[in-house]
Amino acid sequence: MDSLSCAHEPTFVSRFQNEGSVRCSAVSTEHFGEPESTSSDAEVAGELDPKQVPVGNRMTSFKDAFWRFLRPHTIRGTVIGTSALVARALLENTQSINWILLPKALRGLLALLCGNGSIVGINQIYDVGIDKVNKPFLPVAAGDLSVSAAWALVIGLAALGVGIVATNFGLLITSLYSFGLFLGTIYSVPPLRLKRFAVPAFLIIATVRGFLLNFGVYYATRAALGLSYQWSSSIVFITCFVTVFATVIAITKDLPDIEGDKKYNISTFATRFGVRNISFLGSGLLLMNYIGAVGAGIFMPQAFNRNVMVAAHTALGVALLYQTWLLDSAKYSKEAIAGFYRFIWNLFYTQYVLLPFI
Repeated sequence: MDSLSCAHEPTFVSRFQNEGSVRCSAVSTEHFGEPESTSSDAEVAGELDPKQVPVGNRMTSFKDAFWRFLRPHTIRGTVIGTSALVARALLENTQSINWILLPKALRGLLALLCGNGSIVGINQIYDVGIDKVNKPFLPVAAGDLSVSAAWALVIGLAALGVGIVATNFGLLITSLYSFGLFLGTIYSVPPLRLKRFAVPAFLIIATVRGFLLNFGVYYATRAALGLSYQWSSSIVFITCFVTVFATVIAITKDLPDIEGDKKYNISTFATRFGVRNISFLGSGLLLMNYIGAVGAGIFMPQAFNRNVMVAAHTALGVALLYQTWLLDSAKYSKEAIAGFYRFIWNLFYTQYVLLPFI
């Protein structure tokens, strides 16, 4: 998860272009490929009356705001991770595959996406002031989505997710799912608002992205196949690996946000120890991860595909060192920091892509 958003319909749109076409809010291209905004004559002439804008354009604007509200890079992480875990469980039990279960698997994925959206959404509601400095492209901060609309989406997503899990996956998975929502809530919501404190913040992210996702999805998949739970070497590896990885994401996610965090007295590792030190710490932890993966491939050939483990993780480790060098050479400019953080997420996606083959 990231640092963790219906009233009247016109609140979904902040500005409009000439002749009734909708203008999206300003979105920086350094944030995961989202489109950059352009200026328009409407900004000079003033806003149009929202009632004059065609319903189709208002719906298009809302869909754009809703997509940004869901934080697409976290959705990609959830989809790729879930797909890889299910694939791993199926490859280990090919004799138990039953394609009739596919709709149930898709419902499970939808529930995870609902939980993800609820958590990142509630963060946007309580971080609106900070986001206006750090992430002005987010829809609540940009004024493209009202706070009341954001609350409706957060509550609706959470309720839908819990409902899907409770009616499809049993008490244990429902409890784990609800616990994940609880952690995501206390991360952002006062009076606890644990994102203010570096250690609790990274522990929450590591728990949700590390243990809860990997154990929960793998357990649910085996249960759907009619199998009792059993740890496999691959799942132990990915759970440990991603827990460390989620810790790195938790401490590096604040690198691009240091300006707003300082302004609002949010204590993060980046504000306390500096961008350079935290980027080196994150790279060092990931490098240890990759060295451990190479070692597991060499010394545990009975458990892992040695060639994939050694070659892939060596290549990823070298790429990490190169990106860290590029960041240092760029003197930790805002653009370089954003690029480095994107690269960290790309490494995260890649690790799950490798899972079925290790």
